[in-house]
Amino acid sequence: MKHLVIVGGSKGIGKAITETFLNTHKVTNISRSAPEMSHENLTHHSCDVLTEDLPDIEHIDTLIYCPGSINLKPIGRLKLDDFRDDFEINVLGAVKAIQKYIDPLKKGQNPSIVLFSTVASKLGMPFHASVAASKSAVEGLVKSVGAELAPTVRINAIAPTVTDTELASKLLRNEKMVENMTERHPLKKFLNPQEVADMAAFLTSTKAASISGQIFEMDCGIVSFKI
Repeated sequence: MKHLVIVGGSKGIGKAITETFLNTHKVTNISRSAPEMSHENLTHHSCDVLTEDLPDIEHIDTLIYCPGSINLKPIGRLKLDDFRDDFEINVLGAVKAIQKYIDPLKKGQNPSIVLFSTVASKLGMPFHASVAASKSAVEGLVKSVGAELAPTVRINAIAPTVTDTELASKLLRNEKMVENMTERHPLKKFLNPQEVADMAAFLTSTKAASISGQIFEMDCGIVSFKI
């Protein structure tokens, strides 16, 4: 049975990914809070990826790093610490996880890494300066690390639009905001976590064995189309 290590697998998109893999993989979740689920294939390590040492794990086939931030403010109200905080959770946390687990990953079966970006890295959106800057760094990381680790370990990123999770709850806090968000997207929808989990499952499978260094925009058309 293949082994998935997921950082941030207890909530939101990470939770959906954990649930998607549990019946077919051994899953090790690393997060501050424990998942609200139990399964014979699930192991949990309580850990703050930014301040604590990650657990030693000998065998890994897949690494998925899910932590992220939605810190939306006008540029004049963003402090340098906002940029630092977003960079730490989105970029440095991912780097820390990759560096910690790269050796066991290289020994894995069809080893792969999945990170997360955002549509705001491609589409200029007001109030997104901090998160767009950090997620753009994630995309650069994917390209560089993908080249460095080829052909042994594949790495890709998913760049979702608004997804119905606790992290995005402020953007979807009433019916009018849900309606407006739906209408903004050409496909007249936004994402649910399971859709993103299904993409992660594809990117880590043998069906994606020829794909590395790519950013997959799950945008419901908001980046690709002008309608």
